[in-house]
Amino acid sequence: MPDPGPVPRPASEPPRGHRPYRPPEQVFFSGTYGLVLASTLSAALNSEGERPDPGDDLVWLLLAVLVAATAHGYAHVIAGRSAGHASGAAGAFRTVVAEWPLVAAALPTVALLFCAYAGLWPEATAVDAALALNTVALFGAGAWPARASGRGPAAALLAGTLAMVLGLVVIAADAALG
Repeated sequence: MPDPGPVPRPASEPPRGHRPYRPPEQVFFSGTYGLVLASTLSAALNSEGERPDPGDDLVWLLLAVLVAATAHGYAHVIAGRSAGHASGAAGAFRTVVAEWPLVAAALPTVALLFCAYAGLWPEATAVDAALALNTVALFGAGAWPARASGRGPAAALLAGTLAMVLGLVVIAADAALG
């Protein structure tokens, strides 16, 4: 009997040996935290009634994000040691550096504040743009891992929407308090 040839695969199935790129869980976790932190700090630092100072706000945002990332990484080191997992100085350093997604997630907000500092637009515009951009990014930070883990489009939409709500809460608080 002749060989019927390769069996066609369904269009929804990726080619053999091909897996969609899925960053480590830490990237999504720290990235989401960084987006929310950057949004809340930029909204809080941009207070009405005060003289706009995007340069000062930019420095505070960077400092807060770097300290938060370091503290979070160090908390993992302490928790690991208390559980009996000694990793040494190099392991502790790697654990702290693994928090880079938290800092990276704040960089678009830093760039927008830098543009305000350079005089390209008012600080309030930079903060509004950062809040909008971070809210959209939060949607992606929720939807992408859901799809990468094999969940369907509806589950990814729900996960993205729930993550986006965090950004919408910050925007609502900024509107109410600002």
